[in-house]
Amino acid sequence: MGMTMTQKILAAHAGLKEVEAGQLIEADLDMVLGNDITAPVAIQEMEKIEKKQVFHKDKIALVPDHFTPNKDIKSAQNCKCLREFAKEYDITNYFEIGEMGIEHALLPEKGLVVAGEAVIGADSHTCTYGALGAFSTGVGSTDMAAGMVTGKAWFKIPAALKFELTGCPAKWVSGKDIILHIIGLIGVDGALYKSMEFVGDGIRNLSMDDRFTMANMAIEAGAKNGIFPVDEKTIAYIEEHSKKEYKVYEADADAEYDKTYIIDLSKIRPTVAFPHLPENTRTIDEIGDIEIQQVIIGSCTNGRIEDLRAAARVLEGRKVKKGMRVIIFPATQDIYLQAIEEGLLSIFIKAGAAVSTPTCGPCLGGHMGILAQGERAVATTNRNFVGRMGHVESEIYLASPAVAAASAVTGKISGPEELGL
Repeated sequence: MGMTMTQKILAAHAGLKEVEAGQLIEADLDMVLGNDITAPVAIQEMEKIEKKQVFHKDKIALVPDHFTPNKDIKSAQNCKCLREFAKEYDITNYFEIGEMGIEHALLPEKGLVVAGEAVIGADSHTCTYGALGAFSTGVGSTDMAAGMVTGKAWFKIPAALKFELTGCPAKWVSGKDIILHIIGLIGVDGALYKSMEFVGDGIRNLSMDDRFTMANMAIEAGAKNGIFPVDEKTIAYIEEHSKKEYKVYEADADAEYDKTYIIDLSKIRPTVAFPHLPENTRTIDEIGDIEIQQVIIGSCTNGRIEDLRAAARVLEGRKVKKGMRVIIFPATQDIYLQAIEEGLLSIFIKAGAAVSTPTCGPCLGGHMGILAQGERAVATTNRNFVGRMGHVESEIYLASPAVAAASAVTGKISGPEELGL
C-alpha cells in the first residue's frame, strides 16, 4: 500500500519501512518548540522528572512572543522562566526582544526547520512548517516536556485529504484567501486529525509566503498538519536560509486519501471569514456594509514581507479613515528591517497606521489592540472565536492584508477593487 508524504516522513522518523493510517508510532524529533505561554508549563512538568536533561540543546527553540514585550508581571515572570531555563541548559535557539520574532515566521527564517523533518511545538500553529515539506504539528505542554527530554513523541498516523490546486490566482488573491476558501468549503472539522496535503500544478503559482499562510491555518480545519510538496521554490528558500541537510519525500502514486478536492485558484475571490468561526466565509462580493473600528495586519499567519508589501500597495498615497485604529506587526526583526529599507513603514505611518515590534499581541487578546464591547476588527490573524481579541461581544473578521488595508481606508470591510486598484 502506498503512503502519503506525511506518512513517509513519520515512517522514516519511526525507523519503519511503512506505516498506515491509525497506527501508533514513536518518532524521533528534529525540533521541539515552545513560547512564553506554553513553555513555562512544559518546564514545570520537566522539573518533576528525576533525571533532568534535554535531548539536544540545538534542537529546542524557545521564543517568547505572545505577551511580549511583557504586558504585566505574570508575563514577565513567564519570560524569566524561559530565559533562566535557556541559560541553565545552554539552549542555542533562544530568541528574545531585539532578535526575536513571531515563532512560526522566525523558525523558517532562521533555517531551523527544513524539508523532511519532524517537528512538534506547544502551539497549535506549528503546522506552518509544512510549507517547507516538513511534518510539523502542535502538541500540549506535557508532550513538549517529554520531547525536550527524550527527543521523541508518540503519534497516531493520520489519514489524509488531497487538495489538488489548479490555475493561477487573480490579482489581490493570496494564500489567505485560498485557505479561507478551503476552510469554508470543508468546515472547521473537515480535516479532523487528518493531513491536508496540497498538490497540483497550481502550487507553482504560490509563493513561499502564500504556502506558509495556508499550512499555518490547516489547524483551523481541524487538521493534524498541512504539507506542500518540495519544489524549486522550496529548495531555494531552504538553501537561502539554512545550512541543514534536507530530505525530499514524495507521496506514492497509489497513496490513499479519504477525499480529493480540486481547487481552481483562478476562480477564488478575496474571501473574509465572519464571526465567530473561520469556516463562516463570504467572498468580498457578498459582504454588504459592515463598519469596523480596528484593523490588525500581522501575526504568524500574515506578518511576512509579502503581506506588508500588499498592505503598502493599498495604503500608499491614502489615509486610513479618521477614527480607525490600524496596527501593523512585522513578524520578525529581519522583516521589520526589510520593510524599513523598502520604505513600507514610511507608507504605513504616513497613512496613519501604528507599527509595532514583532509580537503575537492582539491575535489572542493578549495586548496591543484589545477590542471593547461592540467593536469590530478586520484582522489578518487566524482565529475569530468569541472573545478571541477582547470583549465577548466584539467581532473579528479574518481577511488578507490587502482586504485589511482597503478596509482601513474605507472604514468598512472592503476589497482593493473598491479603491480602484
